Amino acid sequence: MRAALALLLASACAAAAAEFKTVADNAAVLYDAPSRAAKPLYVVSKHYPLELIVNLDAWVKVRDHTGALTWVERKSLGDRRMVMVTAAAAEARQRAEDGAPPAFGAAQGVVLDLLEIVPGGWLQVRHADGATGYLRASLVWGL
Repeated sequence: MRAALALLLASACAAAAAEFKTVADNAAVLYDAPSRAAKPLYVVSKHYPLELIVNLDAWVKVRDHTGALTWVERKSLGDRRMVMVTAAAAEARQRAEDGAPPAFGAAQGVVLDLLEIVPGGWLQVRHADGATGYLRASLVWGL
């Protein structure tokens, strides 16, 4: 029983400490195995956020916003933190409050710079056009 509880706690801690990277190149190919000889599955664009699952020397197994597991070359990834809107639409607010005036809107699939994680389930984000605002964390993927 204690071993099962310890395993559950370790899993919860690992899930809370997910590591994300963003595609730094103009595009990156996601493969079904850690090799350029493997089958290419998808091409993702610059700033696309990916969750790191397994790290090898030159390759990283990643998860995308759909839950798909693929491999990408490590050199294609950068440290810039981005989040992707997963809701049908998201309205950023001028303050981290539900009733605050709108700052900008973003459609599903839009990637935003993650500036800060704010207490209460909010994120401060920046749109590619330079507008900044606050979104509910539940509206995006990449945390």
